Amino acid sequence: MFLIQDKKDLSSSDFIKIKDILSGKYVNKEVKLRGWIYRKREQKQIIFIILRDSSGIIQLACKGIKDAEKATIESSIQVSGIVKEDQRAPGGYEIEVKDLKIIGLAERFPITKDQSEEFLRDMRHLWIRSQKLTTIFKIRSELFKAIRKFYDERGFYEIQSPIFTKLGCEGGSTLFEVKYGDKKGVYLSQSWQLYAEAMIYSLERIFTLAPSFRAEKSRTRRHLSEYWHHEMEAAWITHDQLMEFEEDLIIYIVKHMLKHCKDELIELGRDLKELEKIKKPFLKITYKEAIEILGKQYGHDLTDKDERELLEKIGKGPIFITSFPREMKAFYMKKDPKDPKTVLASDLLLPGVGEVTGGSERISDLDELKESLKIFKLKKEDYKWYIDLRKYGSVPHSGFGLGIERLLMWLTCVDHIMDAIPFPRTIDRVYP
Repeated sequence: MFLIQDKKDLSSSDFIKIKDILSGKYVNKEVKLRGWIYRKREQKQIIFIILRDSSGIIQLACKGIKDAEKATIESSIQVSGIVKEDQRAPGGYEIEVKDLKIIGLAERFPITKDQSEEFLRDMRHLWIRSQKLTTIFKIRSELFKAIRKFYDERGFYEIQSPIFTKLGCEGGSTLFEVKYGDKKGVYLSQSWQLYAEAMIYSLERIFTLAPSFRAEKSRTRRHLSEYWHHEMEAAWITHDQLMEFEEDLIIYIVKHMLKHCKDELIELGRDLKELEKIKKPFLKITYKEAIEILGKQYGHDLTDKDERELLEKIGKGPIFITSFPREMKAFYMKKDPKDPKTVLASDLLLPGVGEVTGGSERISDLDELKESLKIFKLKKEDYKWYIDLRKYGSVPHSGFGLGIERLLMWLTCVDHIMDAIPFPRTIDRVYP
């Protein structure tokens, strides 16, 4: 039921946010608030309501307020009252309510305590109102700000690339094919990377924040079919310089989050001391060293379990794995001149999550690219425009991709990647 009174009430600039009251500057003053009922507790002569808005929660004390009796969990309301200090109340402040109006009366809320993860995911459109997810998404928003600020300070350009593509850069088995008029062989993008390589010949240093799509059959705690991808590509940069760049980015993000999201991280139980210890250079080990530590055979494709085990055995800090076998990585990665059986590529592992970034120096030589396409059994005619880039002023260049949700998992210590994105899409889930 929708019980809105008049437009003036809603558009008034007199309403303030809960966080402003929790700052302590409104004690003994009358304020107007609006939000949703998070909790409700009734006593003989008084009704206590926990009100939430986007900035926090606060307790309302309602004596003789008729609409307080009618109001239900998740009803939207607007109130006016006097701010009082009360250490027993959440945040240390309480509102003595003088007036309460119901804007939207909620039906019985379907989410209660001790419900299964599967049920909560089916009810995601309502579960995103929970305090935990609200806090995570505040941190997520700040993470995007941090990334853009880092690149702005370094003189990069933000560029977007097509979502529809005919080229796969990470393997055809993980491509989502889509209906695209009468054309066949059109897919959702796995990465901007091939198009980014074309852009560096004009803008030199570019980055993006965009969705990517991978039809992997993986059903692990860190896999999504649709996820947000941060990618960077730059001319005149080697693989070693790329890894140092990644170190700078991770450290910058950590410092930014400790400055702007400290309270939210603490609320989620994050160990801030672990984040404060992050410094460069990060530990670097080769793929060969990694599998020896794990007791695996050369050629073993590292799983997320392997990566977490590796982190536990070596230490809690970030780790780069380098010098992967050529056949294990993508066709566009440059051979290591010191060991042509490996490529100038690296994965960055973070504690509790595993791989969060993957980067490499790209092939800049025309003949090497043609050889690589042949080795990976890719048709030259499909990559004609990409081959052209090596014919007209090719330069050394490198880039990496970073999974936003995986980085957010590490920052917040959430157990499952589905909690790091508002509406998760996996190989099994497209609802709601």
